[in-house]
Amino acid sequence: MNESRVPLQGAYTMSAIREMVGSWRLTHQTVALVPTMGNLHTGHLSLMEDASSRADRVVCSIFINPAQFAPEEDFSLYPRTLAEDEALLAEQGIVDLVFAPEERDVYPFGVENMVGVTMPELSSQLCGASRPGHFDGVASVVLRLINIVSPDILILGEKDYQQFVLLERMIKDLQLSIQVESTPIQREKDGLAMSTRNQYLTADERRIAPKLHAELERVRNSLREGDQDYQAVEARASLALETAGFDPDYVEVRRAADLGRPNGMGSCEGLIVVAAAWLGRARLIDNVRV
Repeated sequence: MNESRVPLQGAYTMSAIREMVGSWRLTHQTVALVPTMGNLHTGHLSLMEDASSRADRVVCSIFINPAQFAPEEDFSLYPRTLAEDEALLAEQGIVDLVFAPEERDVYPFGVENMVGVTMPELSSQLCGASRPGHFDGVASVVLRLINIVSPDILILGEKDYQQFVLLERMIKDLQLSIQVESTPIQREKDGLAMSTRNQYLTADERRIAPKLHAELERVRNSLREGDQDYQAVEARASLALETAGFDPDYVEVRRAADLGRPNGMGSCEGLIVVAAAWLGRARLIDNVRV
């Protein structure tokens, strides 16, 4: 919205981010926050573009959140590329401010002693079933970022669709005065959803990876053709992924509005197919609306 963008600036402390956002508030400018864990790619840049169209100023936070990783997950290996990320955002010319805090600033009493957010039952389903506590950790850090940055708009990507639904629920439930917007999945030319973890794939796995999206499209077509035996559709898709070389976590048909189960729905309208599957070291997630 604001055509007079200034060169990209960085804020690495609470006082710096609050001072900058406060100066924008004095001139009644609106602020959009795009929370990320860095290692930015084209999918992230599409979030920045969406944010820019909705607000006068855009803040991109870069923070690898330890609270959302289980002990056996890839927290220590997750790519840390702050200098490259800032250069990419400067080249894009849309983001006004990068907020890259230290862990001690986000969790002043340590992650083990933090005040956390407990998310509703949905957080223990789908991705939450195999990643217990993950969404509590996501919500806890996003709530902190909102409190620190005080944005008008929060921009989230639809690839992490369960995350989007849960964070939207948190913001409504806690009566936060902030607008939540989602941005469609950005895909490679072969259909693979863009993700930082795609770089974990070997060359052979990268050739197989687009079959996840292709299988979800087949499920969508089956539903559109009138198949309402959701369990059978899900089972066929899981078997197809297994045959292709994946280790499926889940393939499920859900309601897009709240990710509830579509029991008793006589139409495929308003449904979404969500999936997660391991391929080597990479846990891939994807979804398609029916």
